[in-house]
Amino acid sequence: MAASAQSVPGRLDRKVVVDTNVILFDALAINKFHSADIYIPFSVIEEIDRFKRDLGENGRNARHFSRFVDVLREKGSLAQGVALENSKSYVFVISDFHFSGLPPEMNLGIPDHRILATAFTLMRENPKAKVELITKDINLRIKADVFGIDANDYDPENTHLEDMYKGIKEIDLDPGQIDGFYKDRGLELDEHKFFANQYLIMKDKANPNHSAIGRYDGKLNRIVPLISPTDSVWGIHPRNMEQSFAFDALLNDELLFVSLVGKAGTGKTLLALAAGLHKTLDEGRFQRLLVSRPIFPMGRDIGYLPGDVEQKLNPWMQPIFDNVEFLLGADKKAAGRAQELINQGMLNIEPLTYIRGRSIPSQYLIVDESQNLTPHEIKTIVTRAGQGTKVVLTGDSFQIDNPYIDASNSGLTYSVERFKGQRISAHVSLTKGERSELAELAANIL
Repeated sequence: MAASAQSVPGRLDRKVVVDTNVILFDALAINKFHSADIYIPFSVIEEIDRFKRDLGENGRNARHFSRFVDVLREKGSLAQGVALENSKSYVFVISDFHFSGLPPEMNLGIPDHRILATAFTLMRENPKAKVELITKDINLRIKADVFGIDANDYDPENTHLEDMYKGIKEIDLDPGQIDGFYKDRGLELDEHKFFANQYLIMKDKANPNHSAIGRYDGKLNRIVPLISPTDSVWGIHPRNMEQSFAFDALLNDELLFVSLVGKAGTGKTLLALAAGLHKTLDEGRFQRLLVSRPIFPMGRDIGYLPGDVEQKLNPWMQPIFDNVEFLLGADKKAAGRAQELINQGMLNIEPLTYIRGRSIPSQYLIVDESQNLTPHEIKTIVTRAGQGTKVVLTGDSFQIDNPYIDASNSGLTYSVERFKGQRISAHVSLTKGERSELAELAANIL
């Protein structure tokens, strides 16, 4: 590609080059950069054009972005920059003929290198400006660093995993306060500030063995006891304090959004399924238990599996069936009982692929493996909830298979932070594994 004497157009001192994967992650990402010249390389437009035929989330984001840019095109010249009123920025679609004076290592036959070349040229022609490449591709950020280009991940709602809201807080109280909590079945602590539905571990300042656990009810402005069923819930008893907190959130009809985060073996999915079956079949509080999960294979894609759609989906839905059959009984008839519940319409297990556009009223909706979802996908799912529906998200932020997200910007982490302190939501982080001694050891050392 020949060099051109024409300089790269621009208006502001901050210049942002956006990679394709950022747009596939968030179709309207360019609205998140304030007071900047935002450059969409021609190579990105070409890649977006290839993705727009995809039937999944990438395709939807590609099409949404194309429509958005087409609206901008009608307002002015994308080559000269079109203003974004809300962010006080300008959007440019820049072609490759601007490249000049590139390092020999930049092979312009590679799309990523053409994106790098855009940032490099902007940096060379605007020495006083702040030039930034935004990409979710780690290797591209490494390459950018080699050429002295400032490259960053796209993280508009950045939340470090270690800083994520845990949903649990430990406080020290006087012995009389703990005794009063047991006696009055509640306790008011005006001197402390808590989030609504935050779970509390209350310890005696003088005697560590004297303690209590409860949940802060924001409506009553007091700490209240947990919901503790006298009998097991489908054969399940909480094995530790965290599971007691989780059961309280799962069985509380006033809490319509619950998130459970924890490593493998902490009981997230099993507890949610037990509570869902109890609320649906035993109490009749919900019309149906709907369990769903995203499809992200660790190996070959779904298309390589034989059979019809149901047969293709079975391997991805099998972990849910395993847990349901465990709750229904250890004998060989459990599978038949699970299928009978499905035939009766009381239980439905399906992939998230089919949830878009639906309205889901009066159901207990469990979204398993939700760490693989983007914030936009989480919003799509939760906004499907109709009147009387409860949504439960479960996931492990350390087991993300989606190549476009990580622990800090997954939809699960995002939703935990955004729903923090809301009157109808609760969150519990589970850390103690209960699946087996071997599973707990493996989770900790491997």
